[in-house]
This record gives sequence, C-alpha cells and structure tokens, in this order.
Amino acid sequence: MAAITKAELIKLQKNLKADAAIGEKFGISRQAVHQLRKKYGIPSNIAKNDERNKKIVQLYKTGKRMVDVGKKFGISTSHVQRIIMLRTEKRNKTKK
Repeated sequence: MAAITKAELIKLQKNLKADAAIGEKFGISRQAVHQLRKKYGIPSNIAKNDERNKKIVQLYKTGKRMVDVGKKFGISTSHVQRIIMLRTEKRNKTKK
C-alpha cells in the first residue's frame, strides 16, 4: 500500500474527491484508498451528499434554475434534476 499520510489523504480528498481518482494518482486501487480512509477515520465525501441534496432542493424551490444550482455545486443539470426528483419521490412515499 502507498505511504499516504492522514493529512495528505484529507488534502487529496478535498481536491480529487473520489477514492478512485486518489488511487489512480498513487497507482493503488479505490478499495485501498477506502481502507486508508477507514484506518485514519476520515469519512467519505458521499456522507456529505444528503446535506448538499437538501440545499439543492431548497434552492430549486426558491426559484433558482437547475442550471444555476448545478453550477453552484459543480454538478450537471441532469444530476440536479435527478436529485430533485428522488428527494420529492422519497418525501411523497413517507406522506402516504
């Protein structure tokens, strides 16, 4: 396994985001990066998605266009649309 310190891994995660991208940079697997994160107690970026998704839906409900919301969060318009649809679906299922 590559010698990546906790501080390096945190910095890499902020810049490269995905475990696969970090692994590619160091010539190790995505799973090896995942194991390092677990070893160092660093949460996945995916853990922050629920919070981000709530903000996306809130912005959309205030009248922001999907394209503008996508630019703000660095994701595609179609990704914004999927998030809005899924969160709306989830809410409708819990109301029944």
